[in-house]
Amino acid sequence: MDDDRLTGAGRPIRSGRDIGRDGGSGSYRPAVRVITFFLLFPLLASCSGVQSALDPAGREARDVASLFFVMLVGGAIIWAGVVGLLFHAARKRRHYSEKGAGRLILWGGAVFPTVILAALLSYAVWLMPNVRPWFSEDVGIRRVEVTGEQFWWRVRYLDDAGAVVFETANEVRVPTGERVVFLLKSPDVIHSFWIPVLGGKMDMIPGRENRLTLQAEKPGIYRGVCAEFCGASHALMAFTVHAMEAEAYEAWVVARRNASGGQDAEGLALFLRHGCAACHAISGTEARGTIGPDLTAFGERGSVGAGALANVQEHVARFIRDPGKVKPEARMPHFSMLEEAEIDRIAAYLKGLR
Repeated sequence: MDDDRLTGAGRPIRSGRDIGRDGGSGSYRPAVRVITFFLLFPLLASCSGVQSALDPAGREARDVASLFFVMLVGGAIIWAGVVGLLFHAARKRRHYSEKGAGRLILWGGAVFPTVILAALLSYAVWLMPNVRPWFSEDVGIRRVEVTGEQFWWRVRYLDDAGAVVFETANEVRVPTGERVVFLLKSPDVIHSFWIPVLGGKMDMIPGRENRLTLQAEKPGIYRGVCAEFCGASHALMAFTVHAMEAEAYEAWVVARRNASGGQDAEGLALFLRHGCAACHAISGTEARGTIGPDLTAFGERGSVGAGALANVQEHVARFIRDPGKVKPEARMPHFSMLEEAEIDRIAAYLKGLR
């Protein structure tokens, strides 16, 4: 009888058993929670990691993240105000005087958003000197020249006089707690140098040298990318940043300046015989090419082809055999005409360089 009772309008009153059985509120609430979790989880997962601007490890990135959150709160306040006015206007029509309506428009539509936006602008302007400090002189400040090639990064460490101390590729090492000036260049197309964990991005424009100062505050290995479309392998143009304690950094610099060509005489001989030295350089050997990446201490790098593959012997051999299959439009010629044993031997030699 409970299930057959009628309301005054002649509709049956649904019992608790019916609601639970045919999908009432008690059954769909857990499903909504699960769906909401899976929709929001990717957004939360992107807030940390080696390439997240919201997980700062540098002074500039910390200020950029602070600016983002302040802007987010300010935008939320303005949004809440606008939505509040919308609901207020959608209520049952009431009589308002012309004077009252004018006050609502003035304070809610003009004064309120103007004050919020002015506060946000003032905060952003106040942060600007910290985000992009200007140095009239670079004396005493470490300088690293980074050139965006197609599709890799040429990295040169300079002394106080601006001379090149040594060169590497697709990897940047910086000391923590110290400002580093990056001299950004490009020989062909526009690239954009960006290390999200350390700071904002800056374009690399042919014929122009741009300067970006960054300061890492905690040790770690971070990921940098090209943030400007530059060709078919733009998405395969990454680099790693090693932020090191000052003592460890100085030790690395000394080791890098004294690096040799390794002990594998047979692998080096094959490297030289097949013309690799025409494009690549290896300290302590006859290889002094300047067209392609410097391969000194190549075995220490974490990737092959500027982040395209992990640095293991199999992948090195694959890249030597046909780099175009790994990175479309790569300028390195293929060496598939070589015997597999020779390719593997060269790959083993390069992987052993420290």
